[in-house]
Amino acid sequence: MKKRPLSVTIISWLFVAAGVVGLAYHLSEFKTLHPFPSDVAWVGLLRLVAIVCGTFMLRGNNWARWLSLAWLTFHVILSGFHSLQELVMHSVLLAILSFFLLRPEAREYFLGGRKEAA
Repeated sequence: MKKRPLSVTIISWLFVAAGVVGLAYHLSEFKTLHPFPSDVAWVGLLRLVAIVCGTFMLRGNNWARWLSLAWLTFHVILSGFHSLQELVMHSVLLAILSFFLLRPEAREYFLGGRKEAA
């Protein structure tokens, strides 16, 4: 069994936690008279993607690593339409997560010792 780097474990659990907390928070916006307003549905989907990313990164799936980086990149883009503070914060988070998820130890964990096709 390939050894999971501590950084991957922490990041994975943070994704799961962010997804669960965000989903619980946004479920309060769910109304029975209008159960599927588009913004609540999209936010719920994004929270589920975070949970899936974290769960499957813990299992060592390489696609989950890339999906988590895409997920955060999407947040950086959305932050550009909000405040500068949000944009900077999400950009810093993306840089930190990219640093840890693209390191050789993480790459080896996700690829399971096999070489990635060039």
